[in-house]
Parts: sequence; C-alpha cells; structure tokens
Amino acid sequence: MNEGDSGGMPRAPRMKKKLYEAELFRLQGELVKVQEWVRAEGARVVVVFEGRDAAGKGGVIKRFREYLNPRIARVVALPAPSDRQRTQWYFQRYVEHLPAAGEIVLFDRSWYNRAGVERVMEFCTREEYLRFYRECPIFERLLVDDGILLRKYWFSVSDQEQERRFRSRLEDPMRRWKLSPMDVESINRWEEYSRAKDDMMLHTDIPEAPWYVVESDDKRSARINMIAHFLSTIAYTEVEHEPIALPPRPPATGYERPPRDMQTHVPDHAAKLSAEDVL
Repeated sequence: MNEGDSGGMPRAPRMKKKLYEAELFRLQGELVKVQEWVRAEGARVVVVFEGRDAAGKGGVIKRFREYLNPRIARVVALPAPSDRQRTQWYFQRYVEHLPAAGEIVLFDRSWYNRAGVERVMEFCTREEYLRFYRECPIFERLLVDDGILLRKYWFSVSDQEQERRFRSRLEDPMRRWKLSPMDVESINRWEEYSRAKDDMMLHTDIPEAPWYVVESDDKRSARINMIAHFLSTIAYTEVEHEPIALPPRPPATGYERPPRDMQTHVPDHAAKLSAEDVL
C-alpha cells in the first residue's frame, strides 16, 4: 500500500462524532475570541491552507469561520490568473488580498500554486518555479517583518483516502462539481506532486513562517487538530465588551401596515409541504 503523504503512518481510529462536535464547538468559541482580539488590537492574520486535492481544506475552512464575522474573517480562493495577471510579478495579485488592521484572511490555496499544480501540470516554466523558491521566503519574511501573523498548513492525505473521496464525489450528484479534470489527473501524477511538495517544503519551511502538516485521512481529527494548533500560536486575550441593554419598544403612534395584496409575496411553499404531510 502506498501511503503517499502519510509517510507510512497507520490510520488512527475515526474520532467519535459526539466528542468531535463538543470539542469543535469549544474551539469555535475560542476563534470568536481571537476575532474580537484581532479587531480590538488591529492585528492582521493570514492563514494559508494547502494540500492535495480532496485533502479536506474546504471543510476545515468552513468550520473555522462558521461563527466568525465575514467582514473580519474572509476567504480568498482565486481563479486562474488572467492574461494580464500572468505578466505581473507573480505575488502581485495575492498582495491586494492581504489583510488590513483588524482582519483575518484565509487563503484557500495561495501563492503556493506555483510550487504545486503549476509546476506539475507545466503551467509555468522551470525558471519560474525556481525563481519562486528564491523569492517566496523573502516575500514571507517581508509579511512577518511588517507585523502580519502568517500561519501555513499543509493537509496530508494518503493516496487510498484521496481516491475514496474522489469516488464519493463522483457518485454524489450534489458534490460531483467538486471533481474536476485536474483532480482526476492528480491521480496519475501522484508521485510528481509528492516530489513537488517535498521541494516546496525544503525551500519555504523557514523559521519566520514554518509549515505545519495536518494528517487529514480523518477529517474530524484534522479539523480539531488544525484549529487547536492555530489557537495555540496566537497570544490572544479575551476582549471585554460593554454590556448592551435592549431599550423598551416605544408606544405605537398609529402606523398601519398597507394591505398585503399591495405587495408581491413569496409563495408559502413550506405551508404546502406541511399540509401534504398531514394528509
């Protein structure tokens, strides 16, 4: 059996659902505290999510920001670069998405596309990805030196689990859109992606912005482990809020709502279903 990214590690038993849900909710409460600390302190946070196709990045991001304010914590998932962007400095289109004070940015794939899919699928030249290896550590040191809290996570999945998830998507009409020709080709190029990932780690795992590897064959454990680790790297404190009291409603002054037939209402589809259920 080829364990691929899992390095031959035996698969741990799946985390029990009840334990997972309880701990996830607790961790999400801590993420809300981090959000309020980021807003109060004017901090800037960047979290990079990378890994193979079907490694579970999207599921982690979804749980990470489930209770966060989308105006503060936003996801950046860029499409393929335009013709104009291809002529820019490679990092240029990512810079405009970096956070301002009081913001958290989650990159669902990032500038590391060049070291992964672009290299393996030959969307860039050898000279371009070698230049990336030279420039990326400098770019990230500049971000950190400027005060950005940069965290980088690689989600590692075995070849067998990746294939199982691909087949699950193929058989599910609600999720089939998540399986692209690029995903299918990644099966044929498994070892090429492995070598590209190893080179990427070698050149960009720097003290100022280290890589953290998340074993993600068990999605529940991966989500818990990633969020718990992220929280452990942020020296946040709970922000005290001024108490808010709802005022009493003022007395009515004679306002009358216009007749309902003067407005166009959405049909009550729910009531129709309820009536059919009774019958």
